[in-house]
Amino acid sequence: MDREELAAFLRDRRERIGPAEVGLPAGPRRRTPGLRREEVAQLAFVSTEYYTRLERARGPRPSREVLSGLVRALRLTDAERDHLHHLAGAPPAAPPGPPREVRQSILDLLSRLPGTAAIVTSAIGEVLAWNDLAAALMEDFSALSRRDRNLIRRVFLDAHPGGSYGVSDAAAFARDSAQRLRAASARYPDSPEVTGLVAELLAGSEEFGRLWEAYEVSVLPTPAKTFRHPVVGPLTVNCDALHVPDRDQRLALYTATPGSASEEALRLLSVVGAQRMDV
Repeated sequence: MDREELAAFLRDRRERIGPAEVGLPAGPRRRTPGLRREEVAQLAFVSTEYYTRLERARGPRPSREVLSGLVRALRLTDAERDHLHHLAGAPPAAPPGPPREVRQSILDLLSRLPGTAAIVTSAIGEVLAWNDLAAALMEDFSALSRRDRNLIRRVFLDAHPGGSYGVSDAAAFARDSAQRLRAASARYPDSPEVTGLVAELLAGSEEFGRLWEAYEVSVLPTPAKTFRHPVVGPLTVNCDALHVPDRDQRLALYTATPGSASEEALRLLSVVGAQRMDV
């Protein structure tokens, strides 16, 4: 435990946050910026004396419950939370499973990408968020259960007609999916969701079993792929994936080369939407 650094960090974050940010009145007689020590203590459910000792580098090592209260009281980001834990000599515990909550700024971004189909997936392949063009290109994910939105389960167990949306790189996607799941199983060894998915795939897919036993975790980028769409026919898109490290999620972007027939097909899909005109 680094008492001096912990004290300095707590003071700095306390002075940065205003009363209104935590639902407290500003009051006319505040002489220092930010919150008062007693206010932080109240929000963190600890005594003012205890919190004051922490800020003066004379307190005992705080428990994880106390640290959680301080994180909540000071509105710390995920990175600041981890830093607080390390300063207190209590490294943050591994998350119980892959995070599923998508950051609001990423959700806003999805709706601001005209001409781009975009999805957000979890560390184990669950589609967590998508824009309208992605639903038109791939599937109306809103009509599926959470279980059926898992792309790794879909590619190996083929729970729906159409398999992997008729993509040209189905074998490569299967291999990459197994590799990503292998890496995720190491990051979340105690997650029932992860271990259950692996067990289900091992029981239901010989192909997954072969790929799983290869113990590969190095995933190569996919520069482009072709979707065989039932309405507009085949269209080739560039594939770019951005990692969202604080949530262990991936933002996949599908764009067509400007001036190509595929760009025109994507434009048509943006008008048609997810409705099935071939039925």
